[in-house]
Amino acid sequence: MTVLMAVLIVLALVFSHRYAWWRSSVDYRRPRILMYHMVSEPRPGAKFNKLRVTPANFERQLCWLRKEGWHFAFMSDLQPPASLPAKTVILTFDDGYEDNLLNAAPVLERHDARATLYVVEDRFDRDWSTSKKAHHDSGELMREAKLSDEQLEQMIASGRWELGGHTRTHANLSTLDADQRKTEIGAARESLARRFAVPVDSFAYPFGIYGAEDVAAARAAGFSTAVTTEEGIPEDISAQAMELPRIKVSGKDSMLAFKLRMRTGFRGL
Repeated sequence: MTVLMAVLIVLALVFSHRYAWWRSSVDYRRPRILMYHMVSEPRPGAKFNKLRVTPANFERQLCWLRKEGWHFAFMSDLQPPASLPAKTVILTFDDGYEDNLLNAAPVLERHDARATLYVVEDRFDRDWSTSKKAHHDSGELMREAKLSDEQLEQMIASGRWELGGHTRTHANLSTLDADQRKTEIGAARESLARRFAVPVDSFAYPFGIYGAEDVAAARAAGFSTAVTTEEGIPEDISAQAMELPRIKVSGKDSMLAFKLRMRTGFRGL
């Protein structure tokens, strides 16, 4: 075996491992739920650049989705009896960053798209990454500009955004007692619905950390659907309504990675 052939084999193996191009395509009648956080340029030395999809890449992704005939929907469209066309995609944004309005909203407008925003009710001056991993105590997410209530009103009025719940303080639900869980999930939902006079019917578990008690609490609070950070494409919307997987969109994804994950729901192996 020549050195060149050995190098090509290694490159092929690395490519296959990274992209898993050989996975079978998932039935396009099953909706894809995409998970975003920020639409902004990466920052030198930042810990959370994978949460930052550049505006140019977001534009490319929506342009490709529109060109390929994908139908943009809200999470509320999954409420039974849901009757969605094949190739339905739901864009979801977690937390409530200001760039969602400044950078993502104009792209949604250009491509006649819509998105569901899982907003933290008390989202200012909090570095919620520390609630999961203390060594992330950099203040990076606390310093990231968040949407004001006035900006949220503007987004809702556009008709291209709907609100979902994401707890009151982006709490690590596994650390809470029953009363705290009720406040973080149920009371936060009621507060958002009252403040913005809109339905708040879908929930996102912070950090993707949750257990049976949290699922029960979200259901008891009145949420009809809930999303996780588990990777994949839902098999049965009704059966998985309170634990729906999503396709994570990373700031480090290429367009090839994005297209393949729309097919299969997963990033590589």
